[in-house]
Amino acid sequence: MYSTEENEYADESEMLEIKSNAPLNRSLRKGHRDAAEKRGRYAGQPIDFSTHPVIVSVSLNAAHCISKQNQPSIRLMTGLGVEGDAHCGETVKHRSRVARDPSQPNLRQVHLIHSELHDELRKKGFEILPGQMGENITTRGIDLLALPVGTKLRIGDSAVVEITGLRNPCSQLDGLYDGLMVATVRRAKNGDLIRKAGIMGVVRADGEIRRGDSIRVELPAEPHRPLAPV
Repeated sequence: MYSTEENEYADESEMLEIKSNAPLNRSLRKGHRDAAEKRGRYAGQPIDFSTHPVIVSVSLNAAHCISKQNQPSIRLMTGLGVEGDAHCGETVKHRSRVARDPSQPNLRQVHLIHSELHDELRKKGFEILPGQMGENITTRGIDLLALPVGTKLRIGDSAVVEITGLRNPCSQLDGLYDGLMVATVRRAKNGDLIRKAGIMGVVRADGEIRRGDSIRVELPAEPHRPLAPV
């Protein structure tokens, strides 16, 4: 099993350069392939993605593993996260952060990834399924990476997730496919590192959410702060 704990890099360029010159093996690692074949893509009714931002899939895992299992629905709990998920709690649950200071507030209660990233990765040969990269919520129709800190996502009937920052892509992604970590980062024209592996948030209002639920975006007051890794 691969941990979701993310490596810390003294220099961002180190992350970008790791394995960048190595030949890629884009076959899904055996343990993850077996799990994916057993689980398959989450089967649900067709969704019209053209009308509004929606949830494509919801997932959780009670263990600290890189991938999460798709669910018919998940329950978001105020100030805690996803009920039954390993990262649910008021204080940090990612083990690298627990080792440094277990009293830190948990700013990573919920992990979201835009399914458009999956589309992009498939074009590069990475057959990624919802939940495999560790996200609780897979979305469609929202540019998650462009949202400012403090944005509130109102999901379904009552749930609210407040965005706290970016997920920092880590080498554990290469446990799914060789080269996947490098495929989730790129350099902007100004040299800044762009992290594409999703965003993190905290739960501000309870609610049960599922595939097909609508997502409404509520921006914070200006000036807006761009997302940074949390």
